[in-house]
Amino acid sequence: MDYQNEQQIPNEYKPISMWGYFGYEILFSIPLVGFIMLLIFAFGGTPNKNVKNFARSYFCFLIVIVVVAIILAATVFAGGSSLISQTDDLCYLLKQ
Repeated sequence: MDYQNEQQIPNEYKPISMWGYFGYEILFSIPLVGFIMLLIFAFGGTPNKNVKNFARSYFCFLIVIVVVAIILAATVFAGGSSLISQTDDLCYLLKQ
């Protein structure tokens, strides 16, 4: 893309540079402030469509990670409680 075509792109559709994506990634990774900024950018806090779409995709990624973590935690908890139950049964049998 040459310089003249790049000047004709409205600010709403200007592409984000690689360092821009890197910066937004770091910003969104900050625990509380990053999440607030993520919500602001994802739900209309910026006129740039590319930043808005990146924030939305990052938000969807976080939702998937939270769901997978909940499923993994439930599986570990269920397996752990089953193991404790089996250990109690084994201890009871050994005491007899």
